[in-house]
Amino acid sequence: MIKREKYLSLIRPFYELDLIKVIIGLRRSGKSVLLKQIIDELKESGVKDDEIIYLNFEYQDYDFIKNNKDLHKYIKDKIVTEKQYFLFFDEIQEVENWEKAINSFKASLNVSIFITGSNSHLLSGELATYLSGRYVSFNIMPFSFKEVCEIKKINQKEEIEDAFEDYLNWGGMPQRFIFKNEAQTRIYLSDLYDSIVVKDIIKRFNIQDVELLNKIVKYIVTTPSQYFLPKSLSNYFKSENRNVSKETLYNYLEYMERAFIINKAERYDLRGKRILTGKYKYYLTDLGLGKVMSYNSKTEKGAYLENIIYNDLISRGYDVVVGNLEKGEIDFFATYFEKKIYIQVTYLLSDDIVDREFGVFKKIEDNHPKYVLSLDKYDLSQDGIIHKNIIDWLLEEI
Repeated sequence: MIKREKYLSLIRPFYELDLIKVIIGLRRSGKSVLLKQIIDELKESGVKDDEIIYLNFEYQDYDFIKNNKDLHKYIKDKIVTEKQYFLFFDEIQEVENWEKAINSFKASLNVSIFITGSNSHLLSGELATYLSGRYVSFNIMPFSFKEVCEIKKINQKEEIEDAFEDYLNWGGMPQRFIFKNEAQTRIYLSDLYDSIVVKDIIKRFNIQDVELLNKIVKYIVTTPSQYFLPKSLSNYFKSENRNVSKETLYNYLEYMERAFIINKAERYDLRGKRILTGKYKYYLTDLGLGKVMSYNSKTEKGAYLENIIYNDLISRGYDVVVGNLEKGEIDFFATYFEKKIYIQVTYLLSDDIVDREFGVFKKIEDNHPKYVLSLDKYDLSQDGIIHKNIIDWLLEEI
């Protein structure tokens, strides 16, 4: 188990504050492990064991806590001093009306509260309603490639390249690194995909046409890093003698996004400084889930590389949009507070591709860093535009 410092460093300033800390993300992306790492840090800082209360509602031990009243009574009985207590509630959606208890604890007790939950019941879009704005949320992603190298303890160039090829195929879900071969990995990811779809989409949104949902999911995961056009997908279903409305397609996409299977990147007008609506790119949160859904399907390597860069920027805390120009497009315009960067991603840089990937930056007049990322092993930086090998970029901080 590696220490997920990039997330801990974001959450750490809030450890003792009374804002509710909410940890969200794709199922099995490491939220529970992160809670335990926070608890370890609190103990190291001097917090006593009896001032930390951890409840995982998937454990049979807490099956007697059915609703907010049961939870309220249990916690009140545990708090016996006026010192600050640290409350950790894992998979809290199992408790009926849990938000009422959480709001009561925050209002009446000297506590710092941390919660996680399955995406079937606890989604970032609903938190404002549940917790009335008295929270901060943190989106946890599967392992980045840098974390994969740390967990595998590899640093030799050949080993790193082999690990990257594996990561490109099978993604970074933490538990998949327990398995020793491709067959076991595929079974694990297939089961995980089924769990996400059943628990976080079908049950939650009462999906009746499961076959249609699976077809839409498969369409998206086999075409990552592409613009979604409802018309093209409607035509695809018409070719199979099915009429599917655009509204249904958009709803199913939203369900996938809310379950964190995919992330939506908006287009941003770089000259007009505004978000453009009506056309979005979708990226898989983990490429491994795309692999099991699109097994034996041919996918452009460049699209998967673009997907990896998008996920890595998100995991580093950047807000990421697609940069739109009057004639052209920047793959990513990423901002982190005052820091801004532009990124183009391609597989390899042949002569004609060099002109295209570097040339688009000529239309941008500011001095923020501009990157072209590819798998080339030689440096083609020019005119102040930085060229980087994708693997090297993933292993460094920017």
